[in-house]
Amino acid sequence: MPQQNEFNFDDYSPTDMTARVEQTAKRKASLHWISLLMLSILAGSFIAIGAEFFTLAVFDSTLSIGFTRIIGGICFSIGLILVVIAGGELFTGNTLLMIGFASGTVTYKQVLKNWSVSYLGNFVGAMGLVSLVFISDLWKMKSFAMGIKIVQIAADKTNLTFLQGFSRGILCNVLVCLAVWMCFSARSVISKIAAIVFPITAFVALSFEHSIANMYFIPMGLMIKNNPDIIAGIAKNLPELNMSHLNIMGFLGNLLSVTLGNIIGGAIMVGFVYWMIFVLPGKLKKEKKPDTE
Repeated sequence: MPQQNEFNFDDYSPTDMTARVEQTAKRKASLHWISLLMLSILAGSFIAIGAEFFTLAVFDSTLSIGFTRIIGGICFSIGLILVVIAGGELFTGNTLLMIGFASGTVTYKQVLKNWSVSYLGNFVGAMGLVSLVFISDLWKMKSFAMGIKIVQIAADKTNLTFLQGFSRGILCNVLVCLAVWMCFSARSVISKIAAIVFPITAFVALSFEHSIANMYFIPMGLMIKNNPDIIAGIAKNLPELNMSHLNIMGFLGNLLSVTLGNIIGGAIMVGFVYWMIFVLPGKLKKEKKPDTE
C-alpha cells in the first residue's frame, strides 16, 4: 500500500527551517552595504513604531500590570511584523547569522559587517522616529501623561544594573530569534504574523530588554525629561522615580549590557544551539563515513 503523507502543522520541518536559515544567512551576508544600511534604517524605524504603539497602549491603562503589558506587547509586535513582512535588517534577528558562520557558508568578516552596519542603521532609523515623535507633540497627549510615561520607561531602563540589562537582553533575544526562527516554518503572511506575535508579546510583558527598542525609548525620554510640565507631573505622580541615570552615559551603559545579552541570546542560545541539533550531527556522520572506494 502507498504510504500516506504525514500530517504536519508546520509548512516546513525544523530541519528544513535550518536549511532555509542557512540560505538566508548567505543572502544577508552578501548584501551590498547600501542596501544593508537602508534596510537597517527601515528596521530601526519599524521597531520604534512598535515602541511608540506600546507606549500609547500602556500610558493611561487602568488594567492590571500584567494585562496592560500583554496588550502593550501585542501592539509592540507590529515592529517585527513590519521587519519580516515588509523587509528590514534588524540587528537582533541577524544574530542568527551564527548558523551560516558555524556551517562555514558565511565568514566572520561578513558577520561583523552585517552586525555593525545593521546596528548603525537601526540606530539611525530609531532616532529618526524619536525626532518625528518629538516634533509631532504626541508625547503631550492627555495633559503630558504620555510624556511622563515615556520618561518613566526610559528612567527604569537606565536604572538597571549591568547584570540585569545583560540577563534581560539574553532572554529577550531568545524570544525574538525564536519568533524569527518560526517564521521560517511558514509559507503565508498570516502564519508568519502568528509566529511573531506570541514570543514578542511574551518578551515585552516580561520586561526583557531589546537593544534596538531602547534606541527609541531612552532617547525619547532624554528629549523630553526637562520639559517643565513633565517635571511637574513626575513630582506629583511619581515622586519616587529615580532619574539620576537618565543621561547619555546611562543610555550607553544600557545599550552595552543589553546588546551583549542580545548577541548571546540570539547567536548562541538560538542560532548555535539549533545548528548543533540539526547541522552538526550530519557533518559528523560525513566525517566518520568509511571510504568505500
